[in-house]
Amino acid sequence: MNSNLPTTFWRWIPFLFNEYLPMFVKGAAITFYISVIGTLMGLIIGLLAGIIQTIPVEINDNPLKKTVLYVVKTLLKVYIEFFRGTPMMVQAMIVYYGLMQVFQIDLSSMTAGLLVVSINTGAYMAETVRGGIISIDEGQTEAAKALGMTHFRTMYSIVLPQAFRNIIPQIGNNLITNIKDTSVLSAIAVPELFLAGKSASTTYFRYFEVYFIICIVYLTMTLTVSRLLRMLENKLDGPSSYELAEEFQEEITADLKETFVI
Repeated sequence: MNSNLPTTFWRWIPFLFNEYLPMFVKGAAITFYISVIGTLMGLIIGLLAGIIQTIPVEINDNPLKKTVLYVVKTLLKVYIEFFRGTPMMVQAMIVYYGLMQVFQIDLSSMTAGLLVVSINTGAYMAETVRGGIISIDEGQTEAAKALGMTHFRTMYSIVLPQAFRNIIPQIGNNLITNIKDTSVLSAIAVPELFLAGKSASTTYFRYFEVYFIICIVYLTMTLTVSRLLRMLENKLDGPSSYELAEEFQEEITADLKETFVI
């Protein structure tokens, strides 16, 4: 063995970090890319599924509409239960190998990984969005219906803007979970952070030191994302003081005085 190699744990850490820095950076970038894109795609799927699940069925509705809604909602329930009830690693295996074997669809490992994360997140986000929609006062929906708004118009203009604020913490939780769970995609050879660590650890057989570095990188990414999402929540909450409201009230009062002055 090379006598120039480190001999202690704390010397191996900087040595391995410098030795495999490009590999770690590339793996972390792929992990972050799949996590963010997968979460965004999952949010879109969840929004559509959540809206469809909350479409009301009236007694006087067309039988065809009732039948279509029943079939679509049933399929959504099957989709949600399947992807929430099975491990992501198993889903990755089914998508990556199953699509090729059954349908002759040859996906790259990256594409398959991104697809799995998206549809898996969509299943969780569908229930999150549905819960967010239900949390909004029904009186607002009834008022929109009285004005002649369609269900989708009501969702877009009134309900979803409020529900979105309520589900931001859960969106953040899903993103953080995806950052960690992308490690299972190493099973289908996605070159994410965990696979990079696995490759680096076999050169010098220093598994503990390499995975300690990987652990710190994962922790750094999740803490950073968590902090950014907390800042977004605070931004959406608006200022905690009443200064802006008082200034606005003063402007309105001044305008009224000018309007009604004789």
